[in-house]
Amino acid sequence: MPSWRVGSMSGVDGWSRRAVLTAGIGFAGLCAYRLSATTIRLPEIFAPSGRYIGSFVYDPADQVTVQAHRYSGLRYGRAARFQPPTLVQSKNLMDEQAPGYGSAAPQQGSKYDPTSEDCLFLNVWTPAHLYESKGPKLPVMVYFHGGAYSTGSVTDPLNDGAALAARGDVVVVTVNHRLNALGYLYLPDRFPDSGNNGQLDLICALQWVQRNISAFGGDPENVTVFGQSGGGAKIATLMAMPAAKGLFHKAITMSGQQVTASGPLNAARRAQALLDRLGSGVDPATAPVEQLVAALSATDPILGGGVYMGPVLDMRNLYRHPFWPDAAPQSLDMPMLLGNTVAETRAFFPPDHPRLKGLDFGNLPQRIAPEMRIDARPDWVVGEFRARYPRDSAEQLFHRIVTAARSWRGQVEEADARARAGRGNTFVYQLDFEQAKHTDDIGLSFGTIASPTPAQTAMSQTVMDAFIRFAKTGNPGWTPYELKARKTMVFDTQSRVVADPRKWERELFARIPYVQPGT
Repeated sequence: MPSWRVGSMSGVDGWSRRAVLTAGIGFAGLCAYRLSATTIRLPEIFAPSGRYIGSFVYDPADQVTVQAHRYSGLRYGRAARFQPPTLVQSKNLMDEQAPGYGSAAPQQGSKYDPTSEDCLFLNVWTPAHLYESKGPKLPVMVYFHGGAYSTGSVTDPLNDGAALAARGDVVVVTVNHRLNALGYLYLPDRFPDSGNNGQLDLICALQWVQRNISAFGGDPENVTVFGQSGGGAKIATLMAMPAAKGLFHKAITMSGQQVTASGPLNAARRAQALLDRLGSGVDPATAPVEQLVAALSATDPILGGGVYMGPVLDMRNLYRHPFWPDAAPQSLDMPMLLGNTVAETRAFFPPDHPRLKGLDFGNLPQRIAPEMRIDARPDWVVGEFRARYPRDSAEQLFHRIVTAARSWRGQVEEADARARAGRGNTFVYQLDFEQAKHTDDIGLSFGTIASPTPAQTAMSQTVMDAFIRFAKTGNPGWTPYELKARKTMVFDTQSRVVADPRKWERELFARIPYVQPGT
């Protein structure tokens, strides 16, 4: 069982600044904690990879009850640029726990500052009662963030694991890793692993979990990975990577698919585009990281727009596509829960987006054409949808079409591939609540929606409970997905299981081959 670190309130000056920072509470927090008490007790973990000091997370309902314990900024690995990571082995607290959550990966924009190439950190939340119990080890839920493979961080408040840990009696882990060029720039002649280093970081984090999580009360034999958008795609890819086999036991993907990986020839073309933008004579291995990130604005030679970075079929770390021509055999016996939101594209195209300004039925085919990411006559598609949904506005049809053609197709491909394997361990959900858009299931699954309405609170509890049940048992509470009925849980104010929701859209687009964007 974990021990406790004890300090006297009257001796606050005796606490090191480092201990205060790593505890995540600061001087004001120290002074505010139980003013009538004489001691402060911080949870402390002794694990094979380090000695970690935690902090308290209070129940937002009363700000008094301890809801969970948080251990943030735990280093799980180290990596030189374009090299695979090395799992930490040190037991030195000062080296292995960073202030706050540690740095996010360098990326475009400043949303997740501070950033650093030294970004291999994770965070752990445990239920508060764990230190008073000698019961069995708890299920572990490990979260990988979205942002495709280029942006994002688990330092986003939506990814706070306290509520999920407390409600589910589970141990929650969230992981940062290398992104964009630092994680996926394909330079095989100089750096053989460079096209998949971001994936190798995640494998390293899961190895850390296997080595250390029992010290936090978690069960290393019951690890569920879950991730939204790019996080789900990273999980789908891990399910086909031999080095990841056995490191996790269940998978939840939320609006994130990776049917095929980037081929090495396309990956090489993208790398060259970035190197050209970087400039003649500039070595990507030694260039300032700011310059490397700026070069991501290079035009993608296959897709257009900013250059895409993602996992590569390098025949070194990834030997096959994750879900083509079938689901990776190594993971077929692993329970999997796949989900999407009913109106994904509302997150990408808000009402003031140029694609929607001045939209009408006359220009709708032109507006959807580049966004569907399939080779189909847009006027024919619009005609079919107008006949099917005659009362929809042009904007409503835009979202129906682009969501079904672009955002949902990958999930259908993956779920069908799993169903064809016949294991009976694949489950599907569709989030309809409040016309859910991309990312709406993050706050619902973590219980972190800011100032939620009663309906949002109820929906969040329903989603969390399904995820928790799946993590504990491998079944979220409804019928497995199979090709005959395609039973799907539709999460809404009145959640229900529906056979083959959006069947018409699925069949319409099934006549057109699916090509994973970016591959």
